Amino acid sequence: MYLFISKRFEFSSSHRLFVRNWSDDKNLEYFGRESAGLWGHGHNFEAFFVFNGPVDTSNGMMINVTSIKDKVKPLIDGKYDHKYLNTDTPLFGDVVPTPENVAKGLLTDVRPLFADMSARPTACHLIESPQSEATAYADGRVERHLWTDFSAARQTYSPHLSQVENKDLFGKASSAFGHGHHYRLRVTLGGAVDGDSGMIFPEAEGRRILDDLRGRFDHRNLNVDVPELSGSPVTTEILARHFLKHLSQKMPVGRVRLFEHDHFFVEFSGRDGCLMGVSTQFHAAHRLHSSELSDDDNLSVYGKCNNRYGHGHLYKVEASIGGELNKRTGTMFRLADLEKAVFETVDEWNYKHLDLEIEEFKNRVTTGENIINVLWPRLNAKLGERLVRLRLWETPNNRFTLRRSVTGGYR
Repeated sequence: MYLFISKRFEFSSSHRLFVRNWSDDKNLEYFGRESAGLWGHGHNFEAFFVFNGPVDTSNGMMINVTSIKDKVKPLIDGKYDHKYLNTDTPLFGDVVPTPENVAKGLLTDVRPLFADMSARPTACHLIESPQSEATAYADGRVERHLWTDFSAARQTYSPHLSQVENKDLFGKASSAFGHGHHYRLRVTLGGAVDGDSGMIFPEAEGRRILDDLRGRFDHRNLNVDVPELSGSPVTTEILARHFLKHLSQKMPVGRVRLFEHDHFFVEFSGRDGCLMGVSTQFHAAHRLHSSELSDDDNLSVYGKCNNRYGHGHLYKVEASIGGELNKRTGTMFRLADLEKAVFETVDEWNYKHLDLEIEEFKNRVTTGENIINVLWPRLNAKLGERLVRLRLWETPNNRFTLRRSVTGGYR
């Protein structure tokens, strides 16, 4: 099992994507409008730094997230925030400030700050915009993530099942009259970053490919208007697999993630197969306090989280399971069963004080690290030991991830 902590930061910067010795036409071909403004343009960036290391059993923490903030924020403020990256940030004097290169630069700058600590930064995930992201890893790998969306109608249905079987498996979603969703698709590209352009794949070309895909699926009836799906089950799993196969012929796609709605997605990759993810929330109170520490040390370690009468969060939980796709049904797992297991397990903690009302925390500090480690076996048992990844957001800035393996990326 592998545990990771992610800490989120924000900064605002401007940049221009262009290569000096390229013509204007070639820059436009690679970067699109990102190259057009002579004095740059702006983004409100979000950077997530991912840490891995041992958990200190005396305080229940891998690393104090406050210490991450104390070390990282001054660096971002000094080198990245409110800067024109092309001229104000030395790294980008001769390097194009693409999302790939900015993520790499942030990770390179931050890693030395934690050289003397047991928890080390293993990745930096950068959100440039709702359509564009990148992830840099400590082992040198880089990924680029492109987003698109479309609205479509469908009857969730398998031609290999009887009407009764379809109704039993898909419920009201199998109605012949159909229903609709607004889908969001994230496409993750992998491979070497080109030394000149600073990209894995030309930005403008990637946008053209996704715009073409959107045009073929947006405001369509998937059962009727998409010939590629004819004769096959029409499920979220089949859609995600189709997008992986189709886009892999045009771009270096590592995996795709298709959101049917905000709390349900399916992810496909050529290496790891199929994942299904469901998310939900719960309201809970807690106090960070260790019986192994003095009152003064508790206050020093946990700060305001050690408040005597506690405090609370709206926690978000995301659970992902893995498995093989059933060709007859077009499904990997019954969605209703996945939702039931996740929702019921999490609801046991909803509107509770974790330290005072949940038995597992009577002698265990309710840090995010401990909460996710307690939640995993409870949920995994209900899912037939198929849990692959579990994520817990304590706040939008602090996320804890527990996973069976390190493959599949951090986002």
